[in-house]
Amino acid sequence: MISNVTLEIKPGEITTVVGPNGAGKTSLLESISGVVGVSAGVIELDDHPLTKMSRRDRAKAGIAHVEQGRMIFPGLTVRENIQLTAKTKSSLDDALAWFPELGKRIDSQALLLSGGEQQMVVLARAFASKPRYLLLDEMSLGLAPVVFLRLLPIVQEIAKTGVGILLVEQFAHLALKIATDATVISNGHVTFHGPATQLLENEEQLKQAYLG
Repeated sequence: MISNVTLEIKPGEITTVVGPNGAGKTSLLESISGVVGVSAGVIELDDHPLTKMSRRDRAKAGIAHVEQGRMIFPGLTVRENIQLTAKTKSSLDDALAWFPELGKRIDSQALLLSGGEQQMVVLARAFASKPRYLLLDEMSLGLAPVVFLRLLPIVQEIAKTGVGILLVEQFAHLALKIATDATVISNGHVTFHGPATQLLENEEQLKQAYLG
């Protein structure tokens, strides 16, 4: 459960959210995208309240949520997975441009891909929806570090296209290095919000962020 959280996601910038397990990081993302409801407070997009909107309508408004666990459709091909959210005919090609590896597996069933390739499919599918804001929850989960390091620069480049990104990530040092801002959540409350560099440069403060 989270409460008293005030957060602004800015277009073209990355905000990394860190904190101990169970602190409320995933709940924060789920409340923004509409996976779970909120009992109080306001979620706005361009000064328009989203709180009573369905998850589908929030997605149409430009909020893409990549949840934990590589939520692919295993029986569909790579092409079909990405086309599910593609807004235009060129959306598939635009998404694949970020992940040239997927072009070689475009007609393969998603279940036959490696974990890293499946995560690429999930990210490509999110990007194909032409989001204005992208919520990424533990993108590194179950991935080899070398694969995660391959994906981080792509997230950074996507932000440069004007997409605002909220990134929840267990590898705090790596995630903070590509972030503009940082937010620490502990016991459902924000205990720090400021420049990512400030948190990176304060090892003790970063340590405390994980101790809660």
